[in-house]
Amino acid sequence: MKLSAVFLLVFSMMALTSGVRYFHRGRFYWRHFRICPHGWTKINGRCFRYVATPMTWANAEKNCLSMGANLASVHNAYEYRRIQAMIRAGSCSCREAWLGGSDAQQERTWLWSDGSPMRYTNWCRGEPNNAGGTQHCLQMNWSGDKCWDDLWCNHNLPSICVKRFRRR
Repeated sequence: MKLSAVFLLVFSMMALTSGVRYFHRGRFYWRHFRICPHGWTKINGRCFRYVATPMTWANAEKNCLSMGANLASVHNAYEYRRIQAMIRAGSCSCREAWLGGSDAQQERTWLWSDGSPMRYTNWCRGEPNNAGGTQHCLQMNWSGDKCWDDLWCNHNLPSICVKRFRRR
């Protein structure tokens, strides 16, 4: 009985760490598990991490880059709600945080720092307004509506990083 339990444990660990081999249409394929590193949360095929330490937008991006990531892009409302839940879990509130959006390169042309196209937006009413002519970075959870706002990039806020799965 002990031997079968050990065998089952070893086999399970091999499957979880290596992947699964399967047969389809006359060929064998190896399917790798796609997992997020410890401390990251899987959402829609990407890994997200809340960084509670307040920093400027540029320093937040540099911090994400040091982890092999970028400030987060948001591709749909589901991702946005899940990211908000991560912030609530990490800070006990739904506070403002940096996302990877910026129009610093060209006014009113918003780009994600990870290079993905900005198709989904959740701007607050009247935003982005570029108040003072120098608001070029995107914060989330602004106002009571918890929507997006353009803000001066030198403000210190927590941030959200995103990276692709690593293959295992």
